[in-house]
Amino acid sequence: MQPEHPANSSYQRAAEALAARDFAVSRNVAQPLESAALAAADVLVLAHPCDPRWERTTSHGSPALTGREIADVQAFVRAGGGLLVITEYEHDKYGDNLNELLAPAGLWLENGTAFDRGACLHDNAEWLLGEPAAGMPLAHGVERACFFRAGWCAARPPGEIAWQTSAHACPPGAGLVAVSRLGAGRIVVVTDSVLFGDERIGEAGHAQLWLNVVHWLAAPAFAQQDAPGVTVGEVASFPHRAPPAPWRDLKTAINQLRPLQLPDGSAPAAQHAVASALVEQALASLAELRPQFPHQAEYLGQLAHDFRAWVAGGFARPDFGASLAAFHPERERRDGRELLAVFPLYTPNASGDTRFEALLMRTPWPDWLAALERSGYRNAKFAPGHLLDFTAGYASECAVLFPETVAVAANPPNHFATIFCDREAARLQRCVQRAAEVTGLTLFPELECWLGARPLIEETMALWDLIHDASHSLGELPFDPFMIRQRAPFWMYGLEELRVDLRSFEEAARLAAEGFPFGRYVTWAIVLDRIFRFPITGPRMRNYDALGGQLLFAYLHQHDAVVWCDNRLAIRWDAVAAGIRGLREEITALYKFGADCSRLTLWLTAHDLIARYVPPHVASKWKAGVRQFDDEGEVKKWLVLVQDDEFPLGNFHLNLLRRMK
Repeated sequence: MQPEHPANSSYQRAAEALAARDFAVSRNVAQPLESAALAAADVLVLAHPCDPRWERTTSHGSPALTGREIADVQAFVRAGGGLLVITEYEHDKYGDNLNELLAPAGLWLENGTAFDRGACLHDNAEWLLGEPAAGMPLAHGVERACFFRAGWCAARPPGEIAWQTSAHACPPGAGLVAVSRLGAGRIVVVTDSVLFGDERIGEAGHAQLWLNVVHWLAAPAFAQQDAPGVTVGEVASFPHRAPPAPWRDLKTAINQLRPLQLPDGSAPAAQHAVASALVEQALASLAELRPQFPHQAEYLGQLAHDFRAWVAGGFARPDFGASLAAFHPERERRDGRELLAVFPLYTPNASGDTRFEALLMRTPWPDWLAALERSGYRNAKFAPGHLLDFTAGYASECAVLFPETVAVAANPPNHFATIFCDREAARLQRCVQRAAEVTGLTLFPELECWLGARPLIEETMALWDLIHDASHSLGELPFDPFMIRQRAPFWMYGLEELRVDLRSFEEAARLAAEGFPFGRYVTWAIVLDRIFRFPITGPRMRNYDALGGQLLFAYLHQHDAVVWCDNRLAIRWDAVAAGIRGLREEITALYKFGADCSRLTLWLTAHDLIARYVPPHVASKWKAGVRQFDDEGEVKKWLVLVQDDEFPLGNFHLNLLRRMK
């Protein structure tokens, strides 16, 4: 547009901002905008098509689209594509036919120039300040937007005005940015081409508005990338290829063996013959599978030995300690590495009974996660996984495989911790999307994109788990941070889990500020999973994860970072970080005090901290003003006074639970 001043027309900074968010940006200069050119795209940007008699742009030929192009672009949007149309003041002179393109979406461009002598910059009536329409997600995080000599647009359903001129402008309340949905896709119209150009994108909230616009347009494409995942009660289909026949046979044998077992994992005498035959079937399948898992040769060999020892021992309570010691997923941290696991174990969040389980899993270990583990979050035991297929016990909410869940005769080794990120991602996505729906929570555009894309959430969970695990061993630690074999009131476990997640939030925010935008996803996951899913998941019997979620919600709510008003929930994301910091400081002070006081005093002080935000049970024997403790030597007798539901759900979560069901 101005060769001697390219910054006035360049969109290079806008493209770089998208690339930093993992968008791939390419230019189409000469190829017709037909289905072949659009096939590989998710969002199409038409940046001010213009007759060169008025302004020179990089487009060749006529600024008007052909009939075939209009039909193909509209079909592209209806199939889930995003379309951004950017134009200018005095629209009619530029020679485009954008109104024909936009008509099915209820949008059109007017011909003229908007003025505002009151809401403007530098007393220039053409540099007018736009006003966001109420409830529009495009306004998220945008301080203000200045339109530099803009035209205006109009809308009828399904179209809507997202930004408009002020009531005193000429014309008043006219559309500066409009949005619409067409089929499965979305359209945005912007009436000023300078707004996102290199020279102005750094001003006010223009960069954030640009990101909001493109993420909003891309949300359907993010959702189309969703992984199939694992749903509760269903056995996953083996992704990418059919499961090997020996695996199917092994799974069948284990599933038939499970009902024969008593709660301690043994098998009664009447079932010995059937159990013996099923073990032989399982061993034959394992032998066939061994060549596909050469990296697990030691484990699979020991697994066969432990199975035969179980049979020879009369099917008593199983002891698979030797095979557990040989099982090393933490040594196989290679992206895509597949592992086989067969153990007698209990499945957390499912059953306390010991049963055999067979799992096929794949290791997610992208280069960026490996680099972060090496550089800042060293953890040799961390072994994330994705569940490819599994036996009946994992048709549940269980998302972990820990050594302490395996049946062994002695204390189990503590050499790995596997958390199934795909399961965690599925649970978070399912719960948060539903909770946002029933509470009226507006999802800002980038959050909507992230929450719609299971693969992104899975990688988010892996990073959250990595930071979380490392955080257990850092900070003021008046007791064993992993609570191993240490009996304490359940709220101490809840505070510890919350403590490390608050640290994880701040670590992830720091990573984002240092140029690793993916860290933002972890902050969203921590807040949303803890305030929505944690409090209402599982039984109320001394549920320490639920209590941690209740405390976080209550603290953020009472400090106005979370607002529940007019029967709608709002999260003031700009205030969340301060809320996280404040609660973390209170817990840190508690832990510091804990090093100088007795166990019982620490437990009582922790109870008081929680009770400031989450009222205890009306019959609580631990709350201030009621408790009568007179002996610190025998803490066990005070533990029995803990209510199963010492901190009941508040009204918000009770209503949320009812509406979620």
